[in-house]
Amino acid sequence: MDAVPGDAAVAGLFLTHRLGLVRLAFLLVGDQETAEDVVQDAFAALQRRWSRLADHDRMLPYLRVAVVNGCRMVHRRRAVVGRFTGERETPFWSAEAATLLGETRREVLLAVRALPRRQREAVVLRYYLDLSEAEISEAMGVSRGTVKSTTFRALRALAVKLEETR
Repeated sequence: MDAVPGDAAVAGLFLTHRLGLVRLAFLLVGDQETAEDVVQDAFAALQRRWSRLADHDRMLPYLRVAVVNGCRMVHRRRAVVGRFTGERETPFWSAEAATLLGETRREVLLAVRALPRRQREAVVLRYYLDLSEAEISEAMGVSRGTVKSTTFRALRALAVKLEETR
């Protein structure tokens, strides 16, 4: 069987960036299994579209966009299911993870998790992945000004929320 064009490149990207992308997805969707599914779907889409993509040197930003969009789809599906079943989202930490995390770190993660989706995305991309405003703008599909204002509002909300818990 002949190799599909881009197999080696996608495999290299997978080995190099999968873990970071799963961590990103985990912070956005709240559970490991779903995060892994979102990242796997992003890599599968990259593989399918490889021959149609023009700039093969910009695949990591492409994957980030795919992961952020995949996480958005997960939230939309959860919202629809929640409307029909009345169920709320399950906590994003397991008992084991909660035990391993310090109380302060857990409070910060809970506060980030409580942010509106766009603010949560901006904070995670900026402070977890350490992306620039331009990279965040590209990943979220918004302007740099929107990134700035969204991040500012998110940090202000986090400060208020974390001060309340003290």
